[in-house]
Amino acid sequence: MATVDKLQLITHGELTVSGRLIDASNATLFATLSLSGESTNCIYKPIAGERPLWDFPDGNLAHREYAAYLVSESMKFNLVPLTVLRDGPYGFGMVQEWISIDEEINLADFFSTDDPSLRAMALFDAIINNTDRKIGHLLPKRDGQLYGCDHGVTFHVDDKLRTVLWQWSGQPLTTFEVEQLEFAREILDKDLDLTPYLTSVEISALKMRIEKLISSGVMPTPSSDWPAIPWPAF
Repeated sequence: MATVDKLQLITHGELTVSGRLIDASNATLFATLSLSGESTNCIYKPIAGERPLWDFPDGNLAHREYAAYLVSESMKFNLVPLTVLRDGPYGFGMVQEWISIDEEINLADFFSTDDPSLRAMALFDAIINNTDRKIGHLLPKRDGQLYGCDHGVTFHVDDKLRTVLWQWSGQPLTTFEVEQLEFAREILDKDLDLTPYLTSVEISALKMRIEKLISSGVMPTPSSDWPAIPWPAF
């Protein structure tokens, strides 16, 4: 029987790095968390390993990853693995639960399907203004749950949505999606405080994106001012 829950483990567990994901542009480390005889794998992204970007402030990507998790949980999307901000052997950064994906799913085929969980991810990405939803950032599990990872380049004030999930572009929002957006609006006004992680301007832009989606009543469409698909797409 587990003596600690998952949140305790990821927040307070001893973090031991054992490898690095070499395809990632920023330092993305594979690690193990151990506490009171329990252990689990995780991804650790120290702020010290973040590569400077021209359009995002330095040393802030980990905070955006955590903000994306808070939005996903608070607005009941449940699309981002358990994520915390904490210290580690290479300094303060983001630590996220490791997700073992269903290896039988071919992501190259899966991403372009009409799967409802992918549509939910597309709407979530429109809310957080994800500039980098690649195929490889989709994490489908064997139990049918879909997660997404790599949310560091999100919440920009300008429309920078770049994603491989455009198959519902311009389609009417469902009643459930509109209700979800209205709930998101309420949460931002009353309960969800993102000020430790985002600027006031970015939070205002987040609210405006939600209002725009509600008023338009359709799924997002590509912008003519920004590449619609990230490169490389995988």
